[in-house]
Amino acid sequence: MTPRPQRPKVPLTGDEREISTSLLDYHRATVAWKCGGLTDEQARRVHLPSELTTVAGLVAHLTLNEWFWFGVVVDGEEDTWEEKLEQDPDAEFRVPPGTSVEQLLAGYEKQCARSREITAAHDLSDEVTHKDETFNVRWVLTHMIEETARHVGHLDVLRELTDGLTGE
Repeated sequence: MTPRPQRPKVPLTGDEREISTSLLDYHRATVAWKCGGLTDEQARRVHLPSELTTVAGLVAHLTLNEWFWFGVVVDGEEDTWEEKLEQDPDAEFRVPPGTSVEQLLAGYEKQCARSREITAAHDLSDEVTHKDETFNVRWVLTHMIEETARHVGHLDVLRELTDGLTGE
């Protein structure tokens, strides 16, 4: 594992936006840390009964979720994955051969940067409608904290099973 990164400090006081965005950025930085130093083979290694639960698959899944919730739902981009996911509900976990862990992490960071821009352009109470469901940006941000933190836990277990390294 790469050295412990300088993850964003999550303030113990402050407004809702500052605390929520800092918490999400903390978990995003932890994703990169948990994947740091892995070879492509290690990132694709299957340790659990589900062949989908790999480091590479989780990073791809998190990247898609960043794009979907912030890009599609909040910003109104076209959902170019809808048909793929109808054909294969787990398509985002299937990383194309030849895609390196560095490429996956670079794509994740790029999408996270875009998600930050989208979030900054909206009030947390702004409402958006996607497929006849209305969300506010606060809900999307909170959901992505939960989604990212949950998968950080998976990455922590996968990293320990891969090379024995642990860390908060």
